[in-house]
Amino acid sequence: MSEAAQKRRGRLKVILGYAAGVGKTYKMLEEGSQLAADSHDIVIGYFEPHGRKDTIEKTEGMELVPRRIIEYRDRQFEEMDTDAILARGPEICLVDEFAHTNVPGSERTKRWEDVTVLLDAGIDVITTMNIQHLESLNDQMREITGIHVRETIPDWVVKRADEVVMVDLTPGALLNRLDRGVVYAPEKAQRAREHFFKEPTLAALREMALRQTAHEVDVRQTNGIGFVSSLPSAATAAGKVAPTDGRPERILIHISEAPTTAGLIRRGRRVADYLKADCFAVCVLPGPGMDSLPPKRREAIEQHLDFARKLHIETRVLEGEDEAETLADFAHTNAVTQIFLAKPPRSPFPLLSKRQLVMKVVRLAKDIQVTVVADHRRPAK
Repeated sequence: MSEAAQKRRGRLKVILGYAAGVGKTYKMLEEGSQLAADSHDIVIGYFEPHGRKDTIEKTEGMELVPRRIIEYRDRQFEEMDTDAILARGPEICLVDEFAHTNVPGSERTKRWEDVTVLLDAGIDVITTMNIQHLESLNDQMREITGIHVRETIPDWVVKRADEVVMVDLTPGALLNRLDRGVVYAPEKAQRAREHFFKEPTLAALREMALRQTAHEVDVRQTNGIGFVSSLPSAATAAGKVAPTDGRPERILIHISEAPTTAGLIRRGRRVADYLKADCFAVCVLPGPGMDSLPPKRREAIEQHLDFARKLHIETRVLEGEDEAETLADFAHTNAVTQIFLAKPPRSPFPLLSKRQLVMKVVRLAKDIQVTVVADHRRPAK
């Protein structure tokens, strides 16, 4: 690799889809093949063929970096060999399945972290992912599919991509591919038909991918970042909500020990992204420091604060005897325009429940929009 390439960060291109079989890997390899034909130094860092003959054929003529073998629980697993790619030093690297979780024993937990290492070394990367792996959409995915997606990518990682391309295919065409055995083997295809690959589910996921693509267009047009989309121009027009009084939007997310807090954080982060707003995750403690809390409550709050930090949300831990007053005071002091609270569960003692907190915040923050987010989670499969 040239010295100039080492001084710059590599460019990231994300090829986005809404389900397996829409053609993400094929598109990645097709672009790689064209780049190789144009005399670019390109390697395949990792790709998952899934037994698809036409996809495998697309690798012909491109260098494939051997995978790293890792032993775990008396079994051998293959992972992308990031060190070998760095040693090879290509101009461009193709990396399939951006959201993949590496097997224990790997140097990094997630493949997107491996990709970050490549980018920091000045290597351009083209990668693939499905919309359901975007962290802020995790709760909506569970509502749509009934499945809890465990492999996720923080939104800020995708936001840093220089280009995002959506590979689009109608649900009907995708189901036709499934029936023809192009996506999965016959036995697995039948199971997919009975669960994830139902036409209403695919249609909802496709719509979500279209909306996300429109949002990415808006972000990159506003920030002057390059963007490429395979969608028709009519589908890529994005709306933007602006504050009605001219103030910049600032969002406060209330952090508590409740299990629903993770979903609240995702919702607030996503709204902040759409509004291009500053975002705070705020926890109020009755005494000084976390040590004043019971162990289970302390652990839950610390997990939620850590999750917010991973989504690049600024966290604050405040001390106050009256939680509602402390939240409202912080909101007014920091010019917050929206407060996100979790809808509390029903209680036989409403005056002693979190419902009292919600009502008091609404009363104290009359000049601030307060959004109470209900928990619509379905049992995870």
